[in-house]
Amino acid sequence: MVRFQSVAIASLLCGVAGAFVPASLRHGPALVQTTKLSSTTAEAPGFTSEGAKKQVGNDSFLNQDLMARAQNGPGKKNQEKLKIGIVGAGLAGMIAAMDLADAGHDVELFEIRPFVGGKVSSWKDKDGNHIEMGLHVFFGCYYNLFGIMKRTGGFDENLRVKQHIHTFVNEGGKLGSLDFQFPIGAPVSGLQAFAKTEQLGLEDKFHNAVRLGTSPIVRALVDFDGGMDMVRDLDDITFTEWFTQLGGSRGSLDRMWDAIAYALGFLDCDNISARAMLTIFMLFAIRTEASVLRMLDGSPQTGLHDPIIKYLEDRNVKINLRSACRDIVHDIDEETGLPTRVRGVKIGPDETFHEFDTVIAALDVPGIKKVLPESFRQYPMFDNIYNLDTVPIATVQVRFDGWVTELNDEVRMMDVSGDQSDGKGAGIDNLLYSVDTEFSCFADLALTSPGEYYKKGEGSLIQAVFDERATSRSEEQLVEDCIKQLNNVFPSSRKLNCTWSNVVKLGQSLYREKTGQDKFRPKQATPISNFFLAGSYTYQDYLDSMEGATRSGLMVADEIIARADGPDGLAAQARAAKASGATQAA
Repeated sequence: MVRFQSVAIASLLCGVAGAFVPASLRHGPALVQTTKLSSTTAEAPGFTSEGAKKQVGNDSFLNQDLMARAQNGPGKKNQEKLKIGIVGAGLAGMIAAMDLADAGHDVELFEIRPFVGGKVSSWKDKDGNHIEMGLHVFFGCYYNLFGIMKRTGGFDENLRVKQHIHTFVNEGGKLGSLDFQFPIGAPVSGLQAFAKTEQLGLEDKFHNAVRLGTSPIVRALVDFDGGMDMVRDLDDITFTEWFTQLGGSRGSLDRMWDAIAYALGFLDCDNISARAMLTIFMLFAIRTEASVLRMLDGSPQTGLHDPIIKYLEDRNVKINLRSACRDIVHDIDEETGLPTRVRGVKIGPDETFHEFDTVIAALDVPGIKKVLPESFRQYPMFDNIYNLDTVPIATVQVRFDGWVTELNDEVRMMDVSGDQSDGKGAGIDNLLYSVDTEFSCFADLALTSPGEYYKKGEGSLIQAVFDERATSRSEEQLVEDCIKQLNNVFPSSRKLNCTWSNVVKLGQSLYREKTGQDKFRPKQATPISNFFLAGSYTYQDYLDSMEGATRSGLMVADEIIARADGPDGLAAQARAAKASGATQAA
């Protein structure tokens, strides 16, 4: 009886999907030709470059051509050369530097840390262990980032594709899943995955189906613009409020959606914006590849950053590490008191002045708040940034003398003999979710990313990300809690011993995707003509993520390239400012 009901629900959902999907979309969605902005940003000055316009609006979600744009570069060399300073060498800053160097400009980066990468940083400890500041997963819709990795030569060699299954691990070792493997692609593959999941009971599946069936996702199957516009209008309510309005159950939130929400933004459904959650699931519904996961073969430094660094160094881009920005030097209008032009930046403890024609602040939310001069807040665009909040996280790494996620074979779980590199160890080689642990997502990096995380004679290296519920605890307590909770969801792992551990706390990580935040995100071009912003918190039609950072880096480069030449361009402005300064000095 249970099997019949489950199959019946699946058939019903697939039937509904078929009724709503036009023939033109059943073999892949058509591209939507629009660059409409959300109402929250439409009042700001528009984008100048065509490249930036293509990264926003409904078309940007479906436009796979963005991968080619990222792979091939800006496609333009400016007639006039700018001297450009970039504060921050995270993904956004480095990717902006790639495009600007290819467009013919002199570029220099300044990074406060002893390594690049921003929130995607990794490094080695004194014993050669690779340390990370988070768990980094590459969704199949990361078109821009994949284009960058192809451009630097790291895509085919450094990424490992995982099974098209999202696995939930529950107390006692019970597994649930969203299995997207199906002969027919999106949206049918997604609908049957939700219908057949073991993670929900029949009643919750029914309520889940009712709510998803009345969501903007269904409208988007026949009217993508209309569906996305509905999603944009949901930034002021939580996912829980939206989900329970028309039939969604608390059980679905507690047993499935909370884990997904924590994985996306380290907030539960009661706090995360409905817009943030539905944005990613809109992509899952439209694009089959969007829900396919990839992970690096090794560390972010080796697999992602090193190829970018080589690309930049080959183009004479200078990267300064341990170089904190102490001040942004700027001119003030004597009559209005408003900042009018940035002259350069002061770097390091001795506040050495570096003069630039153009400056980009490619920082995260806490970084930009520290660097912006107080006078900039007279502009509402900059002042709005201080309304953005962040969430703390703690990344815990624990290595064992056996394979933690092996549930079926205790002998195999204990076997670490021989060469088990290249993912040959026992257990689950994929990203894992859980609602029965304080770390909503985790993975065994010795399996998922064995290139630098597998050690001969050792077993699992579990990397788990705790959210703000746990970050006030000591590092020792977090390791103890991590092991205890792993034992709870993998009972057989109680027979294993911890051989090494590490904890990295970030007091301020991703910007908090709570309700009402989208309207505060600034565009890349600012009211100060030669000062620009980049970073995943800046406005681009995606979440605070690696793809979001990549988009912002490409967008800020496009905006500068589009403004560089001409009688009123950035180069002409720089010459005029220097001439004015020379006259005043004389």
